[in-house]
Amino acid sequence: MIALKIVYVANILVAGWISITSLFSPQKAAATIFENAYPTTEVIRLVGCLWGGIFLLSIVGVFYPKKMALILLFQLLYKGSWLVFVMLPAVLNKQPYPNGMGVFFVIWCIVLPLVIPWKDIFPIS
Repeated sequence: MIALKIVYVANILVAGWISITSLFSPQKAAATIFENAYPTTEVIRLVGCLWGGIFLLSIVGVFYPKKMALILLFQLLYKGSWLVFVMLPAVLNKQPYPNGMGVFFVIWCIVLPLVIPWKDIFPIS
């Protein structure tokens, strides 16, 4: 349970920072978070909204860790998808991508399956 709460706190810190930066300073987000790998467009604000949702749900997760575990499963799915469909082709084709984000996503995709309370999400009758 402690590890689960640590993951939510990490989400609050990281997703909160990314969300606020992307929503209110997309040029700064493009330069820092996305490492100038992508042009500054309204898509950065869209990403800010997504991460803002993760931020807010993670705050609730600190108090109700097992009930909010689906947000962690969602993160595992979208981060894993980004690694396979965006980062891997960029690496193979020597194209730019946000390296820091890629490293964070790899770490998160290793950690999340270890802390997600699978039996609570998919109870076996």
